[in-house]
Amino acid sequence: MSSITKRLHHQETSYRPQFLRTHQYQSHLPTPCDYRPKVAQALPSIDQNSSVSVAPLLIGLSGPSSSGKTTLARQLKRILPNTSILYQDDFYLEDSRIPLRTVAKRHEVTGEILRSSSGEIETHQIQDWDCVEALDISGLHDALSHVKEHGNIPQLKSIQDQNAVGSGGEIESAIIDELREHVLENAPSLKERRIVIVDGFLLFANNTKELVSMFDVKLLLRTSLSDAKKRREARTGYVTLEGFWEDPPFYVDDIVWPNYVKEHAFLFKNGDVEGDLDEEVCENSGIKGMPKDCSRDVVKLVRWAVKNITEYVEDLRSGTVNFSPRLES
Repeated sequence: MSSITKRLHHQETSYRPQFLRTHQYQSHLPTPCDYRPKVAQALPSIDQNSSVSVAPLLIGLSGPSSSGKTTLARQLKRILPNTSILYQDDFYLEDSRIPLRTVAKRHEVTGEILRSSSGEIETHQIQDWDCVEALDISGLHDALSHVKEHGNIPQLKSIQDQNAVGSGGEIESAIIDELREHVLENAPSLKERRIVIVDGFLLFANNTKELVSMFDVKLLLRTSLSDAKKRREARTGYVTLEGFWEDPPFYVDDIVWPNYVKEHAFLFKNGDVEGDLDEEVCENSGIKGMPKDCSRDVVKLVRWAVKNITEYVEDLRSGTVNFSPRLES
């Protein structure tokens, strides 16, 4: 029995309670519950034993929270033929299994770290939705393996489709038509090939290196801490597997950004994630880093992505792609 079939069987024999969960500062460990990865919701409509003669094109879009990954993925789907999107967010664990982190208490307005009368920093625990431990990485790996073998993604009931993306991400139809024509002219083989875009914030991370080699095209988006905070704090919250999550105050400062730095500093010179990329490390892993001037211009961002995708396909056709993904351990 395949791993995905086993997960399907587990879904049929398990019960998941439904409840609403907003951010509450918790002082206890999460209660164990029946654990089922999101891939357990897969209902594949194709023969599990079949394989495809033409391998699908897997495009990985990664980068920090609120860097424009989902916006880019949805615009590329309008441009590229035969395209589906797989969201890493659909591989979160159940809400009660999300790890707790101890962080300093802050003044709710100024952000100043609070201290007790004895001068010690006051702390509390909050859930960490932005770490590797919050995700079923092995389940995502299984899904990507399924894509590469069968040419289609499991039909997930996506929670990400219920979450809004930032404003200003929709490109006018004339530009989409122009880019669609560019793709068909410069990469005509894509008309006969399935494309799967994977949108995730930990696809190229230090602790998910087993995922990197799964992708054909690897695009790393970037943003600054200030822009990430502004964009993320403008969102009302996120639909989760068992409820709804709202970021507590200063969640980007205490959880989101430190996790991003921890997992991606190795891709940047001197570990400065707001500085220049380490070209040698990125080249060794096949990662293309987004130019900084694309950060606030979605049209430039989409054009850059389309250029990299079509160039990869053309290089593959001409036999000039000679790359074996490698990340330093």
